[in-house]
Amino acid sequence: MKLPSATVAASLVCLIIASVSAAQTTPSAAPAATVPVPATKRVTCLATTQNLKGQDRRDQRQLCMAQARVDCLKQAIDQKIVGDARKDFIKTCAGSSDGTEQR
Repeated sequence: MKLPSATVAASLVCLIIASVSAAQTTPSAAPAATVPVPATKRVTCLATTQNLKGQDRRDQRQLCMAQARVDCLKQAIDQKIVGDARKDFIKTCAGSSDGTEQR
């Protein structure tokens, strides 16, 4: 059980690093011009935790979604999105329509 958890954790770290470095190297246009692809980060979290079972799965999925929301918050701050628009942006960006976890 240790090896799959380590593998998932390592791949999760790689995904996070790749997404952060891609976000930093991509020049942004006007703040309203960037529209995130719905549910991408959530789907990524679901996919990276599908081989886990029980509490390990829930813990890793929760950590992944929390990191996705932090990444989306950073993106909203960079684009100077504020107020209710920021809240909606983060929900759309992270892929959770109601802002809560599933399961």
